[in-house]
Amino acid sequence: MDFNAFSPELLEYAKSLHPQPPRHFGTRYDHSGVFLHEPGNTIVCHVAEGSQTQRAIVTARQKYLDMPEARQFVFTPISSLHMTLFQGIIEYRRTRPHWPADMALDTPIDEMTEIMGERLKAFSMRDPFKVAVTKARPSGLLVDGVTEADRRTMREWRNALADLLGYRHPDHEAYPFHITFAYAIERLADEALPCWQAMLDEAAAELRAEQSVLELRPPAFCAFDDMNHFEELFVFEFRT
Repeated sequence: MDFNAFSPELLEYAKSLHPQPPRHFGTRYDHSGVFLHEPGNTIVCHVAEGSQTQRAIVTARQKYLDMPEARQFVFTPISSLHMTLFQGIIEYRRTRPHWPADMALDTPIDEMTEIMGERLKAFSMRDPFKVAVTKARPSGLLVDGVTEADRRTMREWRNALADLLGYRHPDHEAYPFHITFAYAIERLADEALPCWQAMLDEAAAELRAEQSVLELRPPAFCAFDDMNHFEELFVFEFRT
């Protein structure tokens, strides 16, 4: 098979190229498609409830569900759809530099969320930004700022949050902005790749045509017990 015909994002899900279990399998979800207890916090922009963007994204998500291999994925609820702006902390990732440098690694998650929430109250208002879909991948959508100014602003948010909270993940610079639809239980067989590439290209193109700017809520500091729900604890204000 000529793998050059497929996007790098799709090839990450090719079973023949990556025979190892998917990254979060066994800690975030299991083989039956159930999300497991994995408490933590994060900073996200939820997709605006009842918006045209939500309807368009749900239509794109349905294309994934209609694929014959959909059973090889566990899908997040529509109500949880969001763009991750800054990675928080997770119960099962208690290592440096994934954890604030000045906090003990055995600090309970709930206590960490309280401490981080207090720190974030001192976060100064920052410029708003507009977001667009760039690509689709088997786990969902890749997104980024509409303009270079938007892209710069989003990265300024991420850097400022890292400085305030006291940690930067190893992939801080490279971590892509995204909206997750699903997690792979089992990667894709080579013969499934052509249909998946066609579906992903179509989903991304239709979304870009229908929603040149995504309707997202302002960034919010959220707590979660699993991937089913992200409770907004603190919503940031944009500079006007």
